[in-house]
Amino acid sequence: MRNSIKITVSAAATAALAFGLTACGTSSDPSSKPEGADADTSKALVVAASPVPHADILNYVRTHLAAKAGLKLQVKEFTDYVLPNRATQSGQVDANFFQHKPYLDDFNKKNHTTLVPVVSVHLEPLGLYSKKDKDLASVKPGQTVAVPNDTTNEGRALKLLADNGLIKLRSGVGQDAQLSDIQDAKGLKFKELEAATLPRALADVDAAVINGNYALDAKLKPSRDALVLEKAAGNPYANLLVVKKGGEQDPRVQKLAKLLNSAQVKKYIEDKYQGAVIPAFGAVKS
Repeated sequence: MRNSIKITVSAAATAALAFGLTACGTSSDPSSKPEGADADTSKALVVAASPVPHADILNYVRTHLAAKAGLKLQVKEFTDYVLPNRATQSGQVDANFFQHKPYLDDFNKKNHTTLVPVVSVHLEPLGLYSKKDKDLASVKPGQTVAVPNDTTNEGRALKLLADNGLIKLRSGVGQDAQLSDIQDAKGLKFKELEAATLPRALADVDAAVINGNYALDAKLKPSRDALVLEKAAGNPYANLLVVKKGGEQDPRVQKLAKLLNSAQVKKYIEDKYQGAVIPAFGAVKS
C-alpha cells in the first residue's frame, strides 16, 4: 500500500481534510505535538506535496534513503496550490513541497502566513503546449491562449510568451505581470484558469502555458511536447521544501532537507525526468 494520500480540490475533500486531521488528535494535530527543535523525532514527518514530481521525489526518499537516515516520512498528495500552505500553517502537516519562492512570498503577503523555505530542490520549466499548433510560428492572431490565474505563475507565463515574441509587455513590468500589462497582444486572446486545470483545458483552447508538474501529471513530456520551455539559467522559480516559521529547526526537517539535496536524489531526478525536471539544490533565504 502506498504511504501517501491523494487530496482533491473539491469542497467535500477540503472538509474531509480538516476533519480527518483535527478530530482524532493524530500525529499531525497541531495541539498534540511540540514544534521546531523540540519535535518528537520518533513520529513521522508529514509532508504535503503535488503528485508529480514532488510526491515522486519524496516517495523515492522515503523508500530508498529515509530509514538509513533515521527518518520516518509520510507523504500526503494535494492537487492544488492553496491547501498545502494552509495545512502547513495550521500544523495539520509538518512541511510542504510544491512551490517556488515568488509564489510563497505572494501567498504569505496575501494570507498573513509565516511560511519559510528550507531548501531548494528542483526546477520545472514552464512551457507552452498545444494540441493544434506544432510550433511557435503556427500560433496566429485570433487564437486563445490559457494561462495560470495565480499572480506569480501568470506573470511567469506572460514573460515566457513575451520572451518568445508572442506578446509585448509594457516596459518595466516585472515577474508579477498581469493581462492588463500586455501592451500588444498581437491578436491573441487570453483565458485565465486555475493552474491544475490547464492540461484538461488544452482541448478547449488553442494553446496553454502549463506548469511543469501538471504537464508531467498529464503525461506530457516537456522536452518533446512543449512549443517552448523556460530557460534554466538564472531562473528564480526553483521548487522548495517549506515549513511554518520555527519548523526549520525540526531535526526531521533538517534530515529531509539534506536527503533532498543528496547525490542520490540528483541522479534520480536526472534519470527519471530527462530534463523535464532539473536539480536545483541549495539553501534559500526566507
